[in-house]
Amino acid sequence: MSRDQRVRDNWALLHAQDLALRHRAPLAVVFCLAPKFLGATARQYAFMLRGLEEVERGLAAKGIPFFLLTGEPSTVLPAFLNKNNAGLLVADFDPLKVKRAWKNSVARAIRIPFHEVDAHNIVPCWIASPKREYGAYTLRSQLQRLLSSYLTDLPRIRKHPHRWPGRTIKTDWSTVHRRRMLDITAGEMNWIIPGERAALRTLKRFIAAKLDPYKEDRNDPNRGGQSNLSPYLHFGQLSAQRVALEVLRAEVRETSREAFLEELIVRRELSDNFCFYAPDYDGPKGFPAWAQKTLAQHLEDKREHVYTLKEFEEARTHDDLWNAAQLEMVKRGKMHGYLRMYWAKKILEWSRSPTEAMKTAIYLNDKYELDGRDPNGYAGIAWSIGGVHDRPWGERKVFGMVRYMSYNGCKSKFDVKAYITYVKGLK
Repeated sequence: MSRDQRVRDNWALLHAQDLALRHRAPLAVVFCLAPKFLGATARQYAFMLRGLEEVERGLAAKGIPFFLLTGEPSTVLPAFLNKNNAGLLVADFDPLKVKRAWKNSVARAIRIPFHEVDAHNIVPCWIASPKREYGAYTLRSQLQRLLSSYLTDLPRIRKHPHRWPGRTIKTDWSTVHRRRMLDITAGEMNWIIPGERAALRTLKRFIAAKLDPYKEDRNDPNRGGQSNLSPYLHFGQLSAQRVALEVLRAEVRETSREAFLEELIVRRELSDNFCFYAPDYDGPKGFPAWAQKTLAQHLEDKREHVYTLKEFEEARTHDDLWNAAQLEMVKRGKMHGYLRMYWAKKILEWSRSPTEAMKTAIYLNDKYELDGRDPNGYAGIAWSIGGVHDRPWGERKVFGMVRYMSYNGCKSKFDVKAYITYVKGLK
């Protein structure tokens, strides 16, 4: 259980139980806690671990033991399986592990059947498309064709009848939290409760109060119109398939339903497609050819402002809107989606190169966002800085033909002063 950390609506867990029942065998869930992962801080680890505490309780109620192993999966997982004479391995699938090196090393070490199950997407990304897609319009029709087969209701996990033969010990979560050797400059969040029960409550509140006006409210940071589901989706504490099913059943305006499902399904799965098929998804080599060319042509353009990583991180630019967006992310672990585009584009405008801009944006996003290190984050930054999934626009300094966003453009969309005042009031 790596990418999808929940008991409900989990295709990998359901498939594992089905295999176990067919073989009349016990079933266990193993989570490998890596000591570090792509710059994750105490903020992300705390959210994840508190969600896993709930997973352990939920599994225990179904007669399924939970084992928390500390270390790299390629090392600790084979040792666990060999020690417990396990005869089958089922893993949820993570498209960011493009080379699947750890999977291959595990398979060689244990020499048993290894099943990969995508419990994260509605349509597995390697089935949705066999190649990197140019944009949403090229993937949308393929997804629509497949949704009738994949967007089905999910069965419930059953009480498992076969007991684990070995000794099982409840995880000492207080010790696990205490032993975390992580960057604590990004502290835990208290405005959002981790775990699948809280995720389902958040989904229910969103559908009841925010879904109907979603189309109009989503791009205004002052309206609070976003779902706040992204941290739950990122850690797999909530199934995107469950979200889609509940939204389809809701009595709301069709325009808002379509707008939300476009983001949940098409845009989200487009991001996974990008990270799966583009090895350089986190650098300029992953940009489309036209964007690489135009940015290279403007590499020597004089920048009106150039800031260091420290100045960006401490929100010490000349732009009060950008500073507010950065501070919202630092204080809440979540920046409004519309402002994330503006935020990343300004990092390009105020950096010495697109390469430097990508590094800065990814570092800040992954350090402070609860949903950092996610395909949506990488694709969103690549869209903002390198025109990924976009088209050429009018040429201008620094940006070349990459789409530009301005302070005045934001002022025409929402009350900038009200947003800045709101962020100043955050603790």
